[in-house]
Amino acid sequence: MKHFNNHDKHPHLERLLNSSKSLSLESDTRILILSDLHMGNGGRRDEFRRNAELVEGVLENYYLSEKYNLILNGDVEELFKFPLNNIVDTWRDIYELFLRFNENGFFYKTFGNHDASLQDEKEYILAPFLLESLKLLYGQESVLVFHGHQASVFLWETYPIVSRSIVWFLRYIAKPFGIRNFSIAYNSRRRFAIEKSIYDFSNQSKIVSVIGHTHRPLFESLSKVDYLRYRIEELCRAFPAAEAKEKKKIRNKISTLREELDACFRKGKQIGLRSGVYNNLTIPSVFNSGCAIGKRGITALEIDHEKIRLVYWYNGKQSRKFLSDRDSRPMQLPGTGYYRIVLNEDHLDYVFSRLHLLA
Repeated sequence: MKHFNNHDKHPHLERLLNSSKSLSLESDTRILILSDLHMGNGGRRDEFRRNAELVEGVLENYYLSEKYNLILNGDVEELFKFPLNNIVDTWRDIYELFLRFNENGFFYKTFGNHDASLQDEKEYILAPFLLESLKLLYGQESVLVFHGHQASVFLWETYPIVSRSIVWFLRYIAKPFGIRNFSIAYNSRRRFAIEKSIYDFSNQSKIVSVIGHTHRPLFESLSKVDYLRYRIEELCRAFPAAEAKEKKKIRNKISTLREELDACFRKGKQIGLRSGVYNNLTIPSVFNSGCAIGKRGITALEIDHEKIRLVYWYNGKQSRKFLSDRDSRPMQLPGTGYYRIVLNEDHLDYVFSRLHLLA
């Protein structure tokens, strides 16, 4: 009788872990991880167009000058809907901006399911920097950066056939008739299954996985709903021992968090990693940079001097002001109407300690 180990359930993820290009994270390394831009032809069906100026602005005026390296983690181009040459012609200035990050140290781009065909495009402007995954080495620990579609066995093994069918449908049926949201990102149960598979593999392998694909930001395996619940509980525990002045602050924070949580449930975002199949303790093994096509801004992950953080950028003229319950105030990018706020942050030592103690 053949015996199966845990990794037999995730052969594609195991392959990535064993074959990825490796880079060392030094104490002063700074990396921006951005995913799911879905760049199109600049027309009304191009979802990237909404935040294009914001993305270009923060890359050029903040991350480039602050000496960040750049990893674009998949689905940068929307090749299911648009031809590559149209995309590159439309956004050539942004492509040139991507390449400038190589001067800071390194620039890499992984491919996702929407831009996987770029592997065969030898003349593609970012071809020298294209790979499937990247392994960041933090001492003896590993951070595996990959898009995330590899966790779907069906999607991965049927990709050549499925992708051609999707391209045909989107270009000749969905696009002309205005059908939108034909994506894994808009199916809560499917994206939960993808995240669950990656979560299991990461815990078994004792690694941190950084993904995109589902368009849902995750920090330490916590979705927004999970995180809000966790913070409310944390504040409730701190309340009894607090001074009177601090108790007032805690009450106000809990009230704000409850409003955010109620809004999530009204919008149908209650499915998250807190599910019973994830056990009672959430292990910080999965991070997701979210996407760059959000209606109110973009989310991204930063690795900065051995810390990892989830950040949110928005245009103050178009988006509501966002206040972090971690007492982080929005920072305005000088000379622009753009704001950055840190949604969550922890030291990598803490992340890996918790991972090893709980997994």
